[in-house]
Amino acid sequence: MEIAIEIFPQVLLDGIVLGFMYALIALGYTMVYGVLEFINFAHSEIFVLGAFVGVEVLLLLESAGHLATLHPAAILSLVIVTGMVISGLAAMALERIAYRPLMGGPRLVALISAIGASFFLQDGLRLFESLWRNTFYLNYPSLEFLDKNIPIAAALVIPVKSLLVIITALLTLIGLHIFVNKTKMGTAIRAVAQDPDTASLMGVPVNRVIALTFFVGGALGGLAGVLFGIHYSLVNPYSGFVPGMKAFTAAVLGGIGNIPGAMVGGMLLGLLEAFAASYLSLITDGAFGAEYKDVVAFLVLILILIFRPKGLLGETVRESKA
Repeated sequence: MEIAIEIFPQVLLDGIVLGFMYALIALGYTMVYGVLEFINFAHSEIFVLGAFVGVEVLLLLESAGHLATLHPAAILSLVIVTGMVISGLAAMALERIAYRPLMGGPRLVALISAIGASFFLQDGLRLFESLWRNTFYLNYPSLEFLDKNIPIAAALVIPVKSLLVIITALLTLIGLHIFVNKTKMGTAIRAVAQDPDTASLMGVPVNRVIALTFFVGGALGGLAGVLFGIHYSLVNPYSGFVPGMKAFTAAVLGGIGNIPGAMVGGMLLGLLEAFAASYLSLITDGAFGAEYKDVVAFLVLILILIFRPKGLLGETVRESKA
């Protein structure tokens, strides 16, 4: 019991960091589903693309000798913005090439296209990095200002990397809330999500709004990828599969298509995973270890969906036609 109490603050911090990452990725799934009622299974590769863009920018800055001369805020801003923009543009291109021509047809066809796009992006990243760097396992360069720790108490030390993830994710989530609920483009997104045909009759450019939704979702995935790379250092083309599946689970857990639900689901899944990884061995006296953390998280998901199939905050779908 003493050990459990002693490690609790650090476990809570790890769960919050992981939860924010899952929430950022889950928002990409849930925004696309809210507008198109379609699951973009290539979103995990958009997440990885952001991680690779981040590491490439840092490696270029390092080779030019700018990591030691530029201000830390400038370095982080450049890495994050570049990762978000390129990931957002890639998501827009994906929508235009792989999804839009199939809209109006059977949903299974678009789903197969999404899976194919996922493999294409994954192997495309591997090919590019193999030709460019002669390896597709890349390490983020060490940034001195991010390698520091902030001691809060005897049992809690906050790495600056974790603080960066938390602050950036909070600001992004607040900004997304304002964008969706307080701006003209956000109103257009909500209108298309509710009834695209009526929105089109009211003068809303539906295709542009859908493209914008993909851009925003992709940018959020790219941001999560950059933060993931900074926090965990090593990235490869396959790094997105597990976080992507867990983020999709988080979106379903909170209520697919529901933006606040994606945030809640991500945080809940991150906390469950962190606590299961740290406490499962203590509770079972070593019978089950941290490797069973995913089993616990998905078991909770199954139980919630049995008793609340639309997720914790409810599923957001279009109005049905009479």
